[in-house]
Amino acid sequence: QVRLAESGGGLVQAGGSLRLACEVSGISGSIHAMSWYRQNPGNQREEVARITEEGHTRYVNSVKGRFTISSDFAKSSVYLQMAALKPEDTAVYYCYSMVAEFGGLQEYWGQGTQVTVAK
Repeated sequence: QVRLAESGGGLVQAGGSLRLACEVSGISGSIHAMSWYRQNPGNQREEVARITEEGHTRYVNSVKGRFTISSDFAKSSVYLQMAALKPEDTAVYYCYSMVAEFGGLQEYWGQGTQVTVAK
């Protein structure tokens, strides 16, 4: 059974930092890319940052210069270092993994971890 285990969410004051971590287990193929998404009630899920197996990264404009995505593909893990947090960063953050297996690309999601940034 595929599992994406997220950790690191919580409550922080504006201007503070948090580090999210996600470890993927139970897959039978190789990971092509991993991402962090976030979502608030009533809003669409938004991709915050992505990293590929080649190490290429991309960020949504609102977090550029504040968030850093990193990974250890050998450990099937991805991290999101968040700094200078703002109240508008408050959301449930989801780990996402794109895996090459079963002759195609499979997508897996974590359960989500709450990040709350207080004013």
